[in-house]
Amino acid sequence: MAIYSELELCRHRNTYSFIEPSDWLSIQRERPGIFDEYPVERKSIPDKILGGWLGRCAGCMLGKPVEGWTHSQIRNALSKIGEYPLKKPYIPFEAFAEVDERKRRSVLKLTRGNITMAERDDDLDYTILNLLIYENYGSSFDTADIGEMWLLHLPYKSVYTAERAAYRNLVIGLKPPNTATYLNPYREWIGAQIRADLWGYISPGKPEQALSYAFRDASLSHTKNGIYGELYVASLISLAFHYTDPSDLILEGLKSIPSKSRLSEAVRFVLDLYRKGLSWLEALDQILIRYSGYHPVHTLNNAAIVTASLLWGEGDFTRTLYYAMLSGLDTDCNCATVGSILGVILGGENIPREWIQPLNDRVASAVSGIGVTSISGLAERISKLITVPHK
Repeated sequence: MAIYSELELCRHRNTYSFIEPSDWLSIQRERPGIFDEYPVERKSIPDKILGGWLGRCAGCMLGKPVEGWTHSQIRNALSKIGEYPLKKPYIPFEAFAEVDERKRRSVLKLTRGNITMAERDDDLDYTILNLLIYENYGSSFDTADIGEMWLLHLPYKSVYTAERAAYRNLVIGLKPPNTATYLNPYREWIGAQIRADLWGYISPGKPEQALSYAFRDASLSHTKNGIYGELYVASLISLAFHYTDPSDLILEGLKSIPSKSRLSEAVRFVLDLYRKGLSWLEALDQILIRYSGYHPVHTLNNAAIVTASLLWGEGDFTRTLYYAMLSGLDTDCNCATVGSILGVILGGENIPREWIQPLNDRVASAVSGIGVTSISGLAERISKLITVPHK
């Protein structure tokens, strides 16, 4: 522990060019701009929230069976059964013919023709839990309130990496923001980014509000780019109630994060590839090469994949989800995120039925007291909490 304490005091090398604060005031100073409030048609909000939920659940079920696979592994498995690209939604069970029996059993209910609901996943648990937090505390919740709700409602073995480290730190009596840093090597991984959605849903056209909520959440378990990932996605979802073009959405979303951060650089790198006219596959190769030194569950590489999937998907729900899944890495997270964003842009009524019908309006959760619940019911609860000063 003495060595660990010494390491905590280390400074960046003098040539380090990024500015990446973890406190709210410094993050605000380093952002390139402040968001306005954006006009949102009031009557569209309930269907857009439902679309976000349905898209999130559908995306999660698409990506979950190949979570942690590489692009090459996914492409090879699908090519062997003549399903590259997929002929229709969800991955066929036959794609897992060469994996071990335990893995085959675990993915059966996540495959085409075998899905009966959105199965339990931490990506969905946090969206539900954050709704409970908002219902319980309202807009005045703080980071300590979130920690308390984790301890009350989440089983320890149903949280992972940075969240498990923060959970342990809460149990031993640490307080935020120390919960994010003590013995937590995962603090810039994707865990906060997957918790962003509720803050966007509850803030249609109000990205500054979404950022405030997302920061309070992220700082329990993450620092630097780990925090920025949640800020970025929360802002994109809030903005998706107003914008319809993914490229406009992403350009505006850059206001949410420090301009000299690695995440801002990653988003701008992907935007540049898109403007140069590269194909999606050419761009993916560039992304995977550039971020090959990062863990497959890091924020930077996965946020780059989310950004690329939205750009090259060009507003097409199916194509966007396919790109996120075929890219590999943290596929359940990335597919859920792009599904959520596209679901808000399109609204529930405009998501292709072949994605939605297998879910049967049901989602399972490890959050205590939830079990299996209605997706549309969750969306309705969010809609009732929103006050919108727009037309």
